[in-house]
Amino acid sequence: MLSPEGERVSLGKGLKARGNVEDWLGKVEEAMFTNLRKLMKIAINDFESLHREEWLKAHANQIVLTVEQLMWSRDITLILEDPLPEDRHDGLKEYEAKCYAGLNNLATLVRGELPKLFRSLLCALITIDVHARDMVTELVNNKVDSLDNFDWQRQLRYYWDLDLDTCVVKMASACYIYGYEYLGASPRLVITPLTDSNLILLFLLFCFRCYLCLMGALQLDLGGAPAGPAGTGKTETTKDLAKSVAKQCVVFNCSDGLDYKMMGRFFSGLAQSGAWCCFDEFNRIDIEVLSVIAQQLITIRNAKAARVARFMFEGREIKLVPTCAAFITMNPGYAGRTELPDNLKSLFRPISMMVPDYRLIAEVILYSEGFESSKTLALKMTQMYKLCSEQLSQQDHYDFGMRALKSVLVMAGSLKRENPDKPEDVVLIRALRDSNLPKFLKQDAILFTVSLTILIHW
Repeated sequence: MLSPEGERVSLGKGLKARGNVEDWLGKVEEAMFTNLRKLMKIAINDFESLHREEWLKAHANQIVLTVEQLMWSRDITLILEDPLPEDRHDGLKEYEAKCYAGLNNLATLVRGELPKLFRSLLCALITIDVHARDMVTELVNNKVDSLDNFDWQRQLRYYWDLDLDTCVVKMASACYIYGYEYLGASPRLVITPLTDSNLILLFLLFCFRCYLCLMGALQLDLGGAPAGPAGTGKTETTKDLAKSVAKQCVVFNCSDGLDYKMMGRFFSGLAQSGAWCCFDEFNRIDIEVLSVIAQQLITIRNAKAARVARFMFEGREIKLVPTCAAFITMNPGYAGRTELPDNLKSLFRPISMMVPDYRLIAEVILYSEGFESSKTLALKMTQMYKLCSEQLSQQDHYDFGMRALKSVLVMAGSLKRENPDKPEDVVLIRALRDSNLPKFLKQDAILFTVSLTILIHW
C-alpha cells in the first residue's frame, strides 16, 4: 500500500488482480485489515525493547500513533490500579514529568534535518503527546485516584482486548473496535477542550467535548450534527475522530441540486462498505429531499439495531457492515439554509461548535514545527490577528481565521528549517509579513507594518 505522503506498507501476502473486481478488491481490503492488526501487535512487542527513535522509524506512522496512545492508556491504568491512594498521586506526578521529558526529546528531534515522512510523524506525535501531557496534568490537579473517575473515563482511551485479540477504543460508556483501515501518514488535529467534550456523546468529532458527544451518538447508532460558524472545525473534527478509530471518512459537499435517488445510492454504498460519511452543509438540501433522506437513514438504523447481515434498501437487498455512520455539518443562519424536519433531527446528536482556542492551537503547531518559545509566540501571533480583524478595513478577501493562521504557522516552520540560526520571533514576523502583506490595501498595509513593529517589542 502506498499512501499520498509516500509511505509504503506491505499487504503481507501476494495478491493477484484477476477475475471480478469486487472479488479481488475484497481480498485486498481483507489483507489490509489483517496485516495492520499484525503490524500493531509487532509494534506493541517492540515498544519496550527498542530505543524510542529506533522504534519510531521501524513502524508505519498510523501504527506508531495508535500504539503510543495505547501505551499511554496502559500506563495511566496501571498507576490508578495501585492499592495505595498516595502512591497513585505520586505515580501520576512522576508520569507527568516523564511526559514533559518525552515531549522535549521530540521537540529537539524535530529541529534537525529529517526526511519529510519522518518529520510528519513527529509533528503528529507531538500534537497527540501535548494533549496526553495536558490530560495527565489535569488528572494530577483534580487528584484523580480511581479508574471510575469521570475525568479519566471521558478520555479517549486505547486498549488491547485479550479476549477479542484486537485494539478497542473507549470513551465514557462508548466502546469501539479499531477499524484497521490504512489511512496513510496524514496529520492530526490539535485537541482543545472543546474537541474533547463532544467526543463523549458521539465517540467521534472536533474537540474534546465534541469527541465525547460523537462517541455517545455512535454507541446509540445515531449520527453527529455539529453546527456552528465557518472555521470552527466541524468537518475536521469528524475526520479526525475517524482517524482515531481507523475508519474511512468520506466528505460530501451538499447542495440544493441533490435528489433522493442520488442520496439513496450514496447511503447504499455507505451501508455496504462500513465507512463513515460527513455531509457538509447538509441544510442546503431541499426540504422535500430531506424528508426522504430521513426514511432512508431510519431503514439503515433499524437494520443495524436488528443486527442483520443483509436488509432491504430502496427495493434491493444489500449487505450491511454495521460500522457505517453518517455525520452532518450545518452553518445555521446563513442564506439558503433549510430547517431540518423533526424525523431527521431525531437521528443525529446535535453539537454546537464555538470558535476554538486559537492560541492553544498555534502553540501546539509551533511546538511541533520546532519552536522553543512556542507559548510566547502563539500569544503574540493570535493577538496580532485579533488586532487586524478589529482595526483593518473590512474586505471580502481578508481572512484572519484558523485557516489563515495555520498557513502562516506552516510557512514559519519551513522558514525556521531554512534559517535555523535566526531568532524565532524574527522568523515568525517574516512569515506573517510574507503571508499577509500582498493581500492588503495600501492603507491597511501601513497599519499592519506598524502593528508588526509593536509586536517585535511587546
